[in-house]
Amino acid sequence: MADTDWRNQTSVTEFILLGFGDLADLQILLFLLLLVIYISTLVGNTLLVVLVVADQHLQTPMYFFLGNLSCLETCYSSSILPWMLARILTGDRSVSVCGCLTQLYFSGSLACVECYLLAAMSYDRYLAICTPLLYSTLMNPRFCLQLAVGSWLNGFLAIALLVFFMSQLIFCGPKEIDHFYCDVTPLIQLSCGDTRLIILLDFILAFLFTLPPFLLTLTSYACIIATILRIPSTTGRQKAFSTCSSHLIMVTIFYGTLIIVYMLPNHDTLQALNKVLSLCYTVLTPLVNPLIYSLRNREVKDALCKAHRKSIIFTTHRVS
Repeated sequence: MADTDWRNQTSVTEFILLGFGDLADLQILLFLLLLVIYISTLVGNTLLVVLVVADQHLQTPMYFFLGNLSCLETCYSSSILPWMLARILTGDRSVSVCGCLTQLYFSGSLACVECYLLAAMSYDRYLAICTPLLYSTLMNPRFCLQLAVGSWLNGFLAIALLVFFMSQLIFCGPKEIDHFYCDVTPLIQLSCGDTRLIILLDFILAFLFTLPPFLLTLTSYACIIATILRIPSTTGRQKAFSTCSSHLIMVTIFYGTLIIVYMLPNHDTLQALNKVLSLCYTVLTPLVNPLIYSLRNREVKDALCKAHRKSIIFTTHRVS
């Protein structure tokens, strides 16, 4: 009888993303802040990708993964921020069910890819510091390409399966989503059908794409720290740790906020905290990534200086 009731209801064709609508007096400031963040994210990550591709000194496994990560961060930020900016600017917070599932697919896929790319980068640093003599043999170009391609394919294929089952759901109201982007949990809560299979699938995918790479990352850094502590000279320890400290900062920000968000109980009073923490791994991480790697890495700064000098010489020749 209950099953018949929800089937007879009119299905929802669009959702209302509430976002940060409760901050009505700060909408202009929020728009400007997010616009600056988005432009900075695009410029910073695109510049890193260009440097990695153009500079021969950056043709190493570490920078190969960094280039992949920067490309990913550009796409990840673009799957969320332009939508937020458009809603703030126009005041229209509606999004079709198809549009919501599309955003869920790209943002979810890219988040899964990032988990495994960060794990691959930690494994790269483990081999470089703990087994330096075997590093060039083990981390060869073919293996690097396999790790990168495997990360991208697994992320997009896994979320495609989830979104396919999500597209079979019927949404019959309410249609308000108290978030700034389309996520799995709010959509499941708005469905009036049987969601047990999707909840199980979501749990399995969340487990596979967070716990194994997180444990691999922790294990890699435990071995790295143990190796660094055995280095007799202070200078040697500092140099070894500087090669992986940037990655460690990124992993802490990304996994820390991600785990807290999905471990928080689903309660209305914690929804504001949930949105703030979600901003960290959807907006802050893509912004901080190029800043950390460029400001803390001598090779990237040298490549940037060379590119700047070449651009000046090229401009001078064209003017003359």
